[in-house]
Amino acid sequence: MARRARADAAASALAMFFPRCARARHVEISTAMMILRSASPSPFARKVRIALSLLGFDSQVTIEGADTGSPSDTLRQQNPLGKIPVLIAEDGTAYYDSRVILEYLDDRAGGDRIIPRAAPARFSALRLQALCDGVMDASILTVYEGRWRAADKHEPKWLDHQAGKVFRGLAALEAAPPALAGVPPGLPHVGQIALACALGYRDLRFDPTWRNDHPRLAAWLKDFAARVPAFAATTPTA
Repeated sequence: MARRARADAAASALAMFFPRCARARHVEISTAMMILRSASPSPFARKVRIALSLLGFDSQVTIEGADTGSPSDTLRQQNPLGKIPVLIAEDGTAYYDSRVILEYLDDRAGGDRIIPRAAPARFSALRLQALCDGVMDASILTVYEGRWRAADKHEPKWLDHQAGKVFRGLAALEAAPPALAGVPPGLPHVGQIALACALGYRDLRFDPTWRNDHPRLAAWLKDFAARVPAFAATTPTA
C-alpha cells in the first residue's frame, strides 16, 4: 500500500509539473519578438518598417537603434557588412538587406502580399524596387561624401556621377508613376513602398525642389501617404 501511495504521489507531481512546463514554454514562445536594427533616417529601414505595419507584424517586432559607425555596436556581428536594416527573427537568424527582409516578411505573411507571386506583376514590382533602391543608394552616397570628407576634398566627378543616377531615375519615374489602384483594400507592392521611401529621403536630406521638377511624383507621394498611414507613422525624426 505504501508503495502504491508513493507511486500515486509521484504521478500527481508529474501531472502538475508538466502542465506548468508547457505553460512556461508557451509564455517563452509567445513573448519572443523579432528585432529590427534600424536608424530613423534610413530610407531602407523605413521600407521595412512600412512593410511590417502593412503585413500586421507591428506587435511582433522590437525596434532597436544601430550605430553603423561604431565598431563596438553588435550590428557588425549581426550583419558582417555593418549595414542597416537587419531583421533578427525569433530563432536568431539575421536577415539583410532590405530586399531580403521584405521577401522574408512577405513569405511569413503567406506570400503574394507585397511581392506579387506571378509574372509579369512580380518582375514589374521588383524592377521598380531596384530602380528606387538605386536612387536611395546614390542619395546616401552623396550625403556620405559631405559627412566623411572635408568640403575642400569633395570629388565633383563623384558627386555628379551620383546626381546623374538620381536625375535619370526620377525622370523615368516622373514619366510613368506606378498606379496605386487597389490601395486600399489591397497593399502597395515593394516597388511602390521603395518609391515612397526614396522620395521621402529626398525631402529629408535634400532641397525639396524635386517636387517642382517632378509634379506627377509629388502628387503620387501625396496619394500614397493618404492611402498608407504607415508612411506618416515612419516619418524620420532626424
